[in-house]
Amino acid sequence: MPPDRTPTSIYLRGAVGVAFISFSSTLVKLSDASPNTVTFFRALYAIPMLVLIWRPNRSRDRRSTRERAMAIGAGLMLSVDLMLFHAAIDAIGAALGLVLANLQVLFVAFAAFVVYRDRPSRAAFIALPTVLMGAAFLSGFGRVDTYGAQPGLGVALGVGAAMAYAGFILMFRSANSTPAPPAGPLLDATYGTAAGALVLGMFDSGFDLVPSWPSHGWLLLMAFMVQAVGWLLIGSTLPLLPALAGSFLILLQPVLGLVWGTTLLGEAISPTQGIGVALILSGIAFVTWKGSVRPPALSHDLG
Repeated sequence: MPPDRTPTSIYLRGAVGVAFISFSSTLVKLSDASPNTVTFFRALYAIPMLVLIWRPNRSRDRRSTRERAMAIGAGLMLSVDLMLFHAAIDAIGAALGLVLANLQVLFVAFAAFVVYRDRPSRAAFIALPTVLMGAAFLSGFGRVDTYGAQPGLGVALGVGAAMAYAGFILMFRSANSTPAPPAGPLLDATYGTAAGALVLGMFDSGFDLVPSWPSHGWLLLMAFMVQAVGWLLIGSTLPLLPALAGSFLILLQPVLGLVWGTTLLGEAISPTQGIGVALILSGIAFVTWKGSVRPPALSHDLG
């Protein structure tokens, strides 16, 4: 294997992007807003920022109308993911909520089989029961030292969010067939997220369109750090990195989120939940290392 000659600056840029998005669950908790209020405003506040980044490069954005519509549709799916993710944070905390959200790594493999007929790897089949067992441990099994207002519900919401995020990833991948400035597809997806949040607001009794302080200060910070800059840094960095290095870089997100939740917010997870975190992260790391889908069979057709 040839040595990796990727410039250090690219790794640093990716690490900054991952660090930014790892604050997402902490900022949700600090905002103290309802799940769908957070979803709507993190998208709404990010739109002007993304427009400013995209406009100077819009002449290079040659995506078709179909691809742009697909990106908006991916954003609608993302609004479902974020609503469930934010609700999971309310139920089980910022640290564990972000760990659960990263189960999408496995769900993408199985969703890709349904959509593209990509065969999940042996590692994916091994990791699946491991991470699901870890999710069960996060519920705390009813122990009194379990962290979270409703840990069982939080686990269910987190798993649902991971499934929805897997759907978003597959749709967003299809929306990026034509090369374009990263801000273009992300802007369209953010339009879809804001629109989806408005519709889903009917199911959120706490949905509030009236900004208040300091709640919306945290939401503005989230829109800048996570929805705009963080995702753009990662989106522009991953294609330049070796596949395995990029995958493990993303794995830093739940680890850092766990650090922020336990240190900045004082979330004291129980030993049982700690076992669950270890199982989930080890399962995700294993499937990241080995790959989530099997490589295509070599063709012997010489014609």
